[in-house]
Amino acid sequence: MTVLAFDVYATLINTYGMVDLLQRYIGKDRAMPFATLWRDKQLEYSFRRSMMDDYEPFYTCTSDALNYCIEAFGVQLTRDQQFSLIKRYQNLPAYRDVIPCLSSLAQRSDIAIYALTNGPLEDIERLFADDAIDSYFRDIVSCDEIRTYKPDPAVYRHFLKRSGAEAGDCWLISGNSFDCIGAAHAGFNTVWIKRYDAQLYDPWGKRPNATLSSLTELESLF
Repeated sequence: MTVLAFDVYATLINTYGMVDLLQRYIGKDRAMPFATLWRDKQLEYSFRRSMMDDYEPFYTCTSDALNYCIEAFGVQLTRDQQFSLIKRYQNLPAYRDVIPCLSSLAQRSDIAIYALTNGPLEDIERLFADDAIDSYFRDIVSCDEIRTYKPDPAVYRHFLKRSGAEAGDCWLISGNSFDCIGAAHAGFNTVWIKRYDAQLYDPWGKRPNATLSSLTELESLF
């Protein structure tokens, strides 16, 4: 059995799905740079909390990163605007290639589909239900269960324990190169989804087994 472990944010779910709100609040020119820094800081804070053994749910990393960006860009956002941005982050849209990919893979008896995510279970269940993709997953494995974040090796070991799979049978599917490198370090096969031309894969660590521009190309690997 081939086990596919899908990352969620920036792989299945578009982490820039709040840019339209930012355009209204701070202007078109600053919206995308703001969203990019927000995502970068969100991940940085999760990494730092893992290293400090000072875990807080991913929501806290997201909220703290938003506060940083507000100060960094020197913008004024009302409490309601900040709330709406956080609320949108909890309801981000899936990429358009997600349902075609998952619906096709779900018909295969030789493939088991999981999610492996930094987000708490209840947040991911809500995202998946909103986008009508919840039925495709055998299980959702959350870093929240062990109170640390990817790419901590403990996360990938936890996935193996929860899924009952061997690392060599697992493929981590992610739009985040740090995630692919972390999974490869734990013995997983990896597929990097390069969604934007400007994205670079970190120039160290094990290269992914495959690099794809869309999830629609994934099934052909298996």
